[in-house]
Amino acid sequence: QVQLVESGGGLVQPGGSLRLSCAASGSIFTIYAMGWYRQTPGKQRELVAHIPSDRSPTYADSVQGRFTISMDNAKNTVYLQMNSLTSEDTAVYYCYAAIPEVYWGQGTQVTVSS
Repeated sequence: QVQLVESGGGLVQPGGSLRLSCAASGSIFTIYAMGWYRQTPGKQRELVAHIPSDRSPTYADSVQGRFTISMDNAKNTVYLQMNSLTSEDTAVYYCYAAIPEVYWGQGTQVTVSS
């Protein structure tokens, strides 16, 4: 059994920053990749950032240059540093881990509002 626990969401003003964390625990031998999706009501789930264990990360065009994904292999944890946030970034953010089966976190709300 594998669990992913997210933290770091909340309310932030436009132009502000937040850092999301997602820690994987349980029966883990190798994590092949981790990443983040986001979901807004009425819209399709969007892949925000993806980081393979052995390659460079990739980003959605909408967050390129503002968001940075990183992974601490020793802690089985992925981070998403979000800068220059706008109202368009408001969503529930879900992390995932490919072990190689894909597991999901419970989601964390990010609200960008003044």
